[in-house]
Amino acid sequence: LGKAWLDEGNGAEAAVHLARCVEQDPKYSAAWKLLGKAYQLDGNLEAARKAWEEGIAAAQAHGDKQAEKEMTVFLKKLNKTSP
Repeated sequence: LGKAWLDEGNGAEAAVHLARCVEQDPKYSAAWKLLGKAYQLDGNLEAARKAWEEGIAAAQAHGDKQAEKEMTVFLKKLNKTSP
């Protein structure tokens, strides 16, 4: 549901659902990735940064190299535009 809201361009509604998702399963790195994107879309850059940092940790803990790489790139881009 969070992904669907994100695809519709509604970051706030997406963030609500994705935040619940990571509450229920903090190891779900794909949800952390999308949560960061939802926060970024909604203009909450600090929350996006935090979501991706937590998502990177979750991905590293479970060997999810692709999600780790993607969130690292997102985080670097965010840090360039909003230090």
